[in-house]
Amino acid sequence: MSVVNRAARLPTSILLAYGFPGMPIAFLLFPLFLFLPTYYAQDLGLGFGVVGGVLLAARILDAITDPFIGMVSDHTNLRWGRRRPWMVIGTPIVIVSMWFLFSPPPGVGAVHLLVWSFLLYFGGTMLHLVYNAWGAEISTNYHERTRITAFRELFVVSGTVVAVGGAQILGGIRGTPLTTADSLAFIAWLATIVLPTAVLIAVLMVPDRATPRPHIRLGRALRVVWQNKPFLRLLSAFLLNSTANGLPITLYFLFAQHVLKAGGLTYVILGVYFATAILSVPLWLRLSYRFGKHRMWCLSMLIVSAVFIWAPFLGEGDAYWLLAMSVINGLCLGGDLVLPPAMQADVVDFDELRTRQQRAGVYFAMWSVITKVALALAVGISFPILDLAGFQGASEHVIAETGIAVVQTPLALITLAILYSTLPVLLKLGAIALMWRFPIDAPMQARIRNLIVRRDDHKHSMAARPA
Repeated sequence: MSVVNRAARLPTSILLAYGFPGMPIAFLLFPLFLFLPTYYAQDLGLGFGVVGGVLLAARILDAITDPFIGMVSDHTNLRWGRRRPWMVIGTPIVIVSMWFLFSPPPGVGAVHLLVWSFLLYFGGTMLHLVYNAWGAEISTNYHERTRITAFRELFVVSGTVVAVGGAQILGGIRGTPLTTADSLAFIAWLATIVLPTAVLIAVLMVPDRATPRPHIRLGRALRVVWQNKPFLRLLSAFLLNSTANGLPITLYFLFAQHVLKAGGLTYVILGVYFATAILSVPLWLRLSYRFGKHRMWCLSMLIVSAVFIWAPFLGEGDAYWLLAMSVINGLCLGGDLVLPPAMQADVVDFDELRTRQQRAGVYFAMWSVITKVALALAVGISFPILDLAGFQGASEHVIAETGIAVVQTPLALITLAILYSTLPVLLKLGAIALMWRFPIDAPMQARIRNLIVRRDDHKHSMAARPA
């Protein structure tokens, strides 16, 4: 199958087949910063400082491998494609390491967390990085790329809802709430079944360019990326915004448990947040068609900042206020998920115009590195700071078993609130400042694509002339 190089809309069957792997990838992605850090710090007793440091180290080690995988996938030249082989190779690595990480044996320590989290990140890179680069190559049309990203992110958010909501439904059927360990085991079983199925469907149905690319050394590729100013601008804004998103998700359970005393509303708020994100994706698509991707992304971040800045003023009994905030923030999450990756494909076009090469793998490798750095910073900064502020961790089921309630100091609670809300708002405002005048909009991208097509047509016509 060839890559779609026209403005025509892609068949829904291809978009669904491409988007499907996003669901099991979400089964892995969100527990890594929603459940896992708190689980290892509180339930397994490793402590916030240790867990934050270990996960930061694992992310840094993993980030080193991303450019290599991106570059190698760009130069892969097999009969069945460039991207498909890496999806197939990454799947078993992810499943094996996920089980060791999500269902650890008794008495595990920092080494276990470091080794298996790194291996899960490594296998996840083969899936997630290559998966995103693959999506950037299916079509070259500005708005069609937004649709491709939208389908992918709809499956990603749906996967999060299924993983979190499914665990709670299972607990309701069982008659007792699931512990974090039970939830992680449920997610592991879910991913083991769905991930290979989704990858197989995508491999069989989604087009994948198999054209070989001229070899380029990694150092040269990174220098070329560094010279792409629109990409660096987009990447910087993405780092700020991803860190801003990672902080409240990483700290959500701590904030709901220790500040709001939310109890049964904890998972309801989370479910509403992701459900409204799903509902909002068509809205952000239409808005981006009319007003442009970068302006609508700025609008979504601005609305979140205006709402979320009030979170530190919440206290015990204010869970319903956070629920109301989560509706608005969830609506804006749709824009956060869909628009930046779609802009990423546009800056790859800019690079192709400048260098005559298409390096989506290398570019999405850098994107993956920044994503991991952002998530690592969310844990690696917030957990040690909470530790220094004297925050005492204890999970709800441990409190229920021992009957001993944890009393946090005012300093610990204020620190948690600032890390949960105030710091993310400041980071989002920085991202808005970078993106408001982003140079590549729909008319500019169309001109870039026309220049590439005219250049390629001229090259082919010259090659066809007799000597």
